[in-house]
Amino acid sequence: MPLPALRAFPLAFLLGAIAACGFAPLDLWPLTFLCLAGLVLLVRQAHSTRNAAAIGWWFGFGHFAIGLNWIATAFTFQAAMPAWLGWIAVLLVSLFFALYPALASGAAWRLARRRDFALVLIFAGTWILTEWLRATLLTGFAWNPLGVAWVTLTPLARAARSIGTYGLSGLAMLVSGGLAMAVLTGRRALDDGNRGKLVLLVAIPAAVMIALAPGIVFDRFYRRPPAPGAPLLRVVQPNIGQDVKWDAGHVAANFARLSQLSGKPGPRPRLLIWPEAAVPFLLEEDPPARTAITQLLGPHDIILTGADSVQRGPDGAMVSATNAVLAMDAGGHLLGRYDKAHLVPFGEYLPMRSFLSQIGVSRLVPGDMDFSVGPGPRDLTLPGIGPVGVQICYEIIFSGNVVDRAHRPIVLVNPSNDAWFGRWGPPQHLAQARLRAIEEGIPVVRSTPTGISAVIDRDGRLLATVPWRQPGAIEMPLPPVGEPTLFAIWGNILPLSFALFLLIAGLASRRWAG
Repeated sequence: MPLPALRAFPLAFLLGAIAACGFAPLDLWPLTFLCLAGLVLLVRQAHSTRNAAAIGWWFGFGHFAIGLNWIATAFTFQAAMPAWLGWIAVLLVSLFFALYPALASGAAWRLARRRDFALVLIFAGTWILTEWLRATLLTGFAWNPLGVAWVTLTPLARAARSIGTYGLSGLAMLVSGGLAMAVLTGRRALDDGNRGKLVLLVAIPAAVMIALAPGIVFDRFYRRPPAPGAPLLRVVQPNIGQDVKWDAGHVAANFARLSQLSGKPGPRPRLLIWPEAAVPFLLEEDPPARTAITQLLGPHDIILTGADSVQRGPDGAMVSATNAVLAMDAGGHLLGRYDKAHLVPFGEYLPMRSFLSQIGVSRLVPGDMDFSVGPGPRDLTLPGIGPVGVQICYEIIFSGNVVDRAHRPIVLVNPSNDAWFGRWGPPQHLAQARLRAIEEGIPVVRSTPTGISAVIDRDGRLLATVPWRQPGAIEMPLPPVGEPTLFAIWGNILPLSFALFLLIAGLASRRWAG
């Protein structure tokens, strides 16, 4: 019998909240799969499309309210707005983003027509589509798709090479829904003599796990060594907090810490990587600042550092600015610049500025001018190293949109500033970067001011990390790049095709599976 709304909705909220504990930093991934199974069962008992959508909405509200709690911390680093407003922001964004699970749940119930087997397949398909929509509409917010729950099981997460992160989300729904329906209908199927139905229900999660299991053995016993003569990486994490990052009184001390952790030049060329916005200088206009940095470099070293870049009008006045990463050699020559394209709302620009500024809402980082949007994924071709892709901070979460597919890089550098993301944000950010490495078959290198900095190989494994809130550096050879994966070639066409296949299979199954 369907549960009354007064029971179903709080239960859905609780399941969503617990499901968020399967993501970093807790990584209790079995809870996520169990809670998804509970969601499928609740939606199955819904008495209308609207009721099913409401169940999905309450699940999403609980899920995002817990998983996005780090947003509240960002409000503690500025004085223009009260810190308690951060928790209001968490609730508001959770209320909004819960619409996507609501859409997936309502559409699945409507299309399945109370058929259990069809519901599992269709729900997996609608979930893929709505996650892709969440990452796309209104500039997109791709944080923590369900597929990230697989990253702790790194060998299994490598299915993302074929179906992407959103496809992994569909697999999570298939496994959870299939097991839930097997338990629910197994006894009934046996009693009715319909063992074929039971076999089909069990076969969904079993086939998925069997197909992915060989990766476990491969991952355990095989490690790819760096290529002979691979460039040497030096990844710096200075542990400079957001509270002192922009303080003029700490500029010298902050630069001294960056310098100390940058190590000493040696005979081997190095790629030195500093975090997002590591220096407060306009390097393109400040030769003395460039000279100070070049003193840290050997003759064949190159540095990638975050720094603002400004564009000026004919009269010399600043007309726009970008959040940039600049490449510079030991002679102080600028070798290229990457401008961030996917900006953080309320961090790097204020949406609806004319209205929100009137009611006291401001950006969460210093400065009144909104950053301009860069052109998108671009490589920097660095002498002695090769093509290097750059994605600044938030950009790395957007599956299928991190690499220039016409010019494949040998490494993807992700300078970030997670200092204002609280305790939960940095490990969640790192988990999503690991999936980009798997999808594209490209190593990912992260440098952040407060952690978690890391070198990730093309299989998504963490080769080295600097823990959260600790100063340190990583020095190691650049991991090798892999051959283009299916996802690297086709991108999100693959998970969307997978979703379409699941929807068609689910619709077709309504004839013979109840």
